Amino acid sequence: RMDNGEIRVFEGYRVQHNIARGPAKGGIRYHPNVTLDQMKALAFLMTWKCATVNIPYGGGKGGVVCDPKSMSQGELERLTRRYASEILVMIGPDRDIPAPDVNTDSQTMAWIMDTYSMTVGHSILGVVTGKPVALGGSRGRDEATARGCWYVIREACKVKHIHLNNAKVVIQGFGGVGNTTARLLQEDGAKIIALSDSRGGVVNLKGIDVKEAVQHKQRTRALEGLKGTEPISNAELLELKCDVLVPAALENQITLGNAAKINATIVAEAANAPMTPGGDEVLLKNGSFLSPDILCNAGGVIVSYFEWVQDLQGLFWTEGEVNNQLEKIMVRTFKEVHDLSQKHKINMRTAAYVQAVGRVADASKVRGLFP
Repeated sequence: RMDNGEIRVFEGYRVQHNIARGPAKGGIRYHPNVTLDQMKALAFLMTWKCATVNIPYGGGKGGVVCDPKSMSQGELERLTRRYASEILVMIGPDRDIPAPDVNTDSQTMAWIMDTYSMTVGHSILGVVTGKPVALGGSRGRDEATARGCWYVIREACKVKHIHLNNAKVVIQGFGGVGNTTARLLQEDGAKIIALSDSRGGVVNLKGIDVKEAVQHKQRTRALEGLKGTEPISNAELLELKCDVLVPAALENQITLGNAAKINATIVAEAANAPMTPGGDEVLLKNGSFLSPDILCNAGGVIVSYFEWVQDLQGLFWTEGEVNNQLEKIMVRTFKEVHDLSQKHKINMRTAAYVQAVGRVADASKVRGLFP
């Protein structure tokens, strides 16, 4: 029920891909362009992402077709609780564990956790991850995806002999992942020369102050007009010459149509599937070093795993402990994937999939068939 009393029907989905290695795991997004095929593809990617970094989950994904920017807090809560009630039979700490995604956050997860818990009659903290710390959420979860991406970029820079100090970085997407990645890289000495959000981008080849950009966006809800910058379109931003390009927006941003114009030494996929196969092929031919999404943005699901473990144990870690464990897994996985790519003379994306598919296949083989 909307605030004006109108009854509206929303379409929503929850997809599970493969649970050979453990419960399904994947985010829930609220967006006007959510489709069933999109959810299937993203659940598929989650299976391989979890296997790449060797955490015991399968793939899942969910979403609701809506425009959350036009909805009130009350409408979003009622929508979330109704959606949660429809997928209750599918989810649970041992079955399928949702998490935040595009346009959802810790409050969304709190509503789902409460709806599930009230239905079963007692509190189940581990039914979702990405919750507020007050409800069993993990410290460090909010920055986990960006922090994991930062660790991967550091390792990729070592491989390409790029000094991160003063490296030129372009970031498409200035949501939670994009702005935190920008901040971490700037604190590491990198020069952020361009940023963008859904309304367009800004550029300053001498460098952008990320803290000022965050404050400007909080005041105006857009990057446009940021002091000391010039406007630039998202398409133009992707084509800027830089050391590191971080696509941190939606899917299919780098395609066969624009890949030849990309001028980045390293492309670190902070978003899910930001590149089409055609775009991927062109970039590889042109010599770019690609850090694939199933590795680069896995920090979020890794710390979701940490949160789930903490909830099940009732033993909670400090933020430092979370970040240290995350760094160990990201650095170890980067090395595993890079070593595999060098051994078999394949690119990083193919190597990540070889590692992931092998682990899922091994689990399926050992489990056997029933009945």
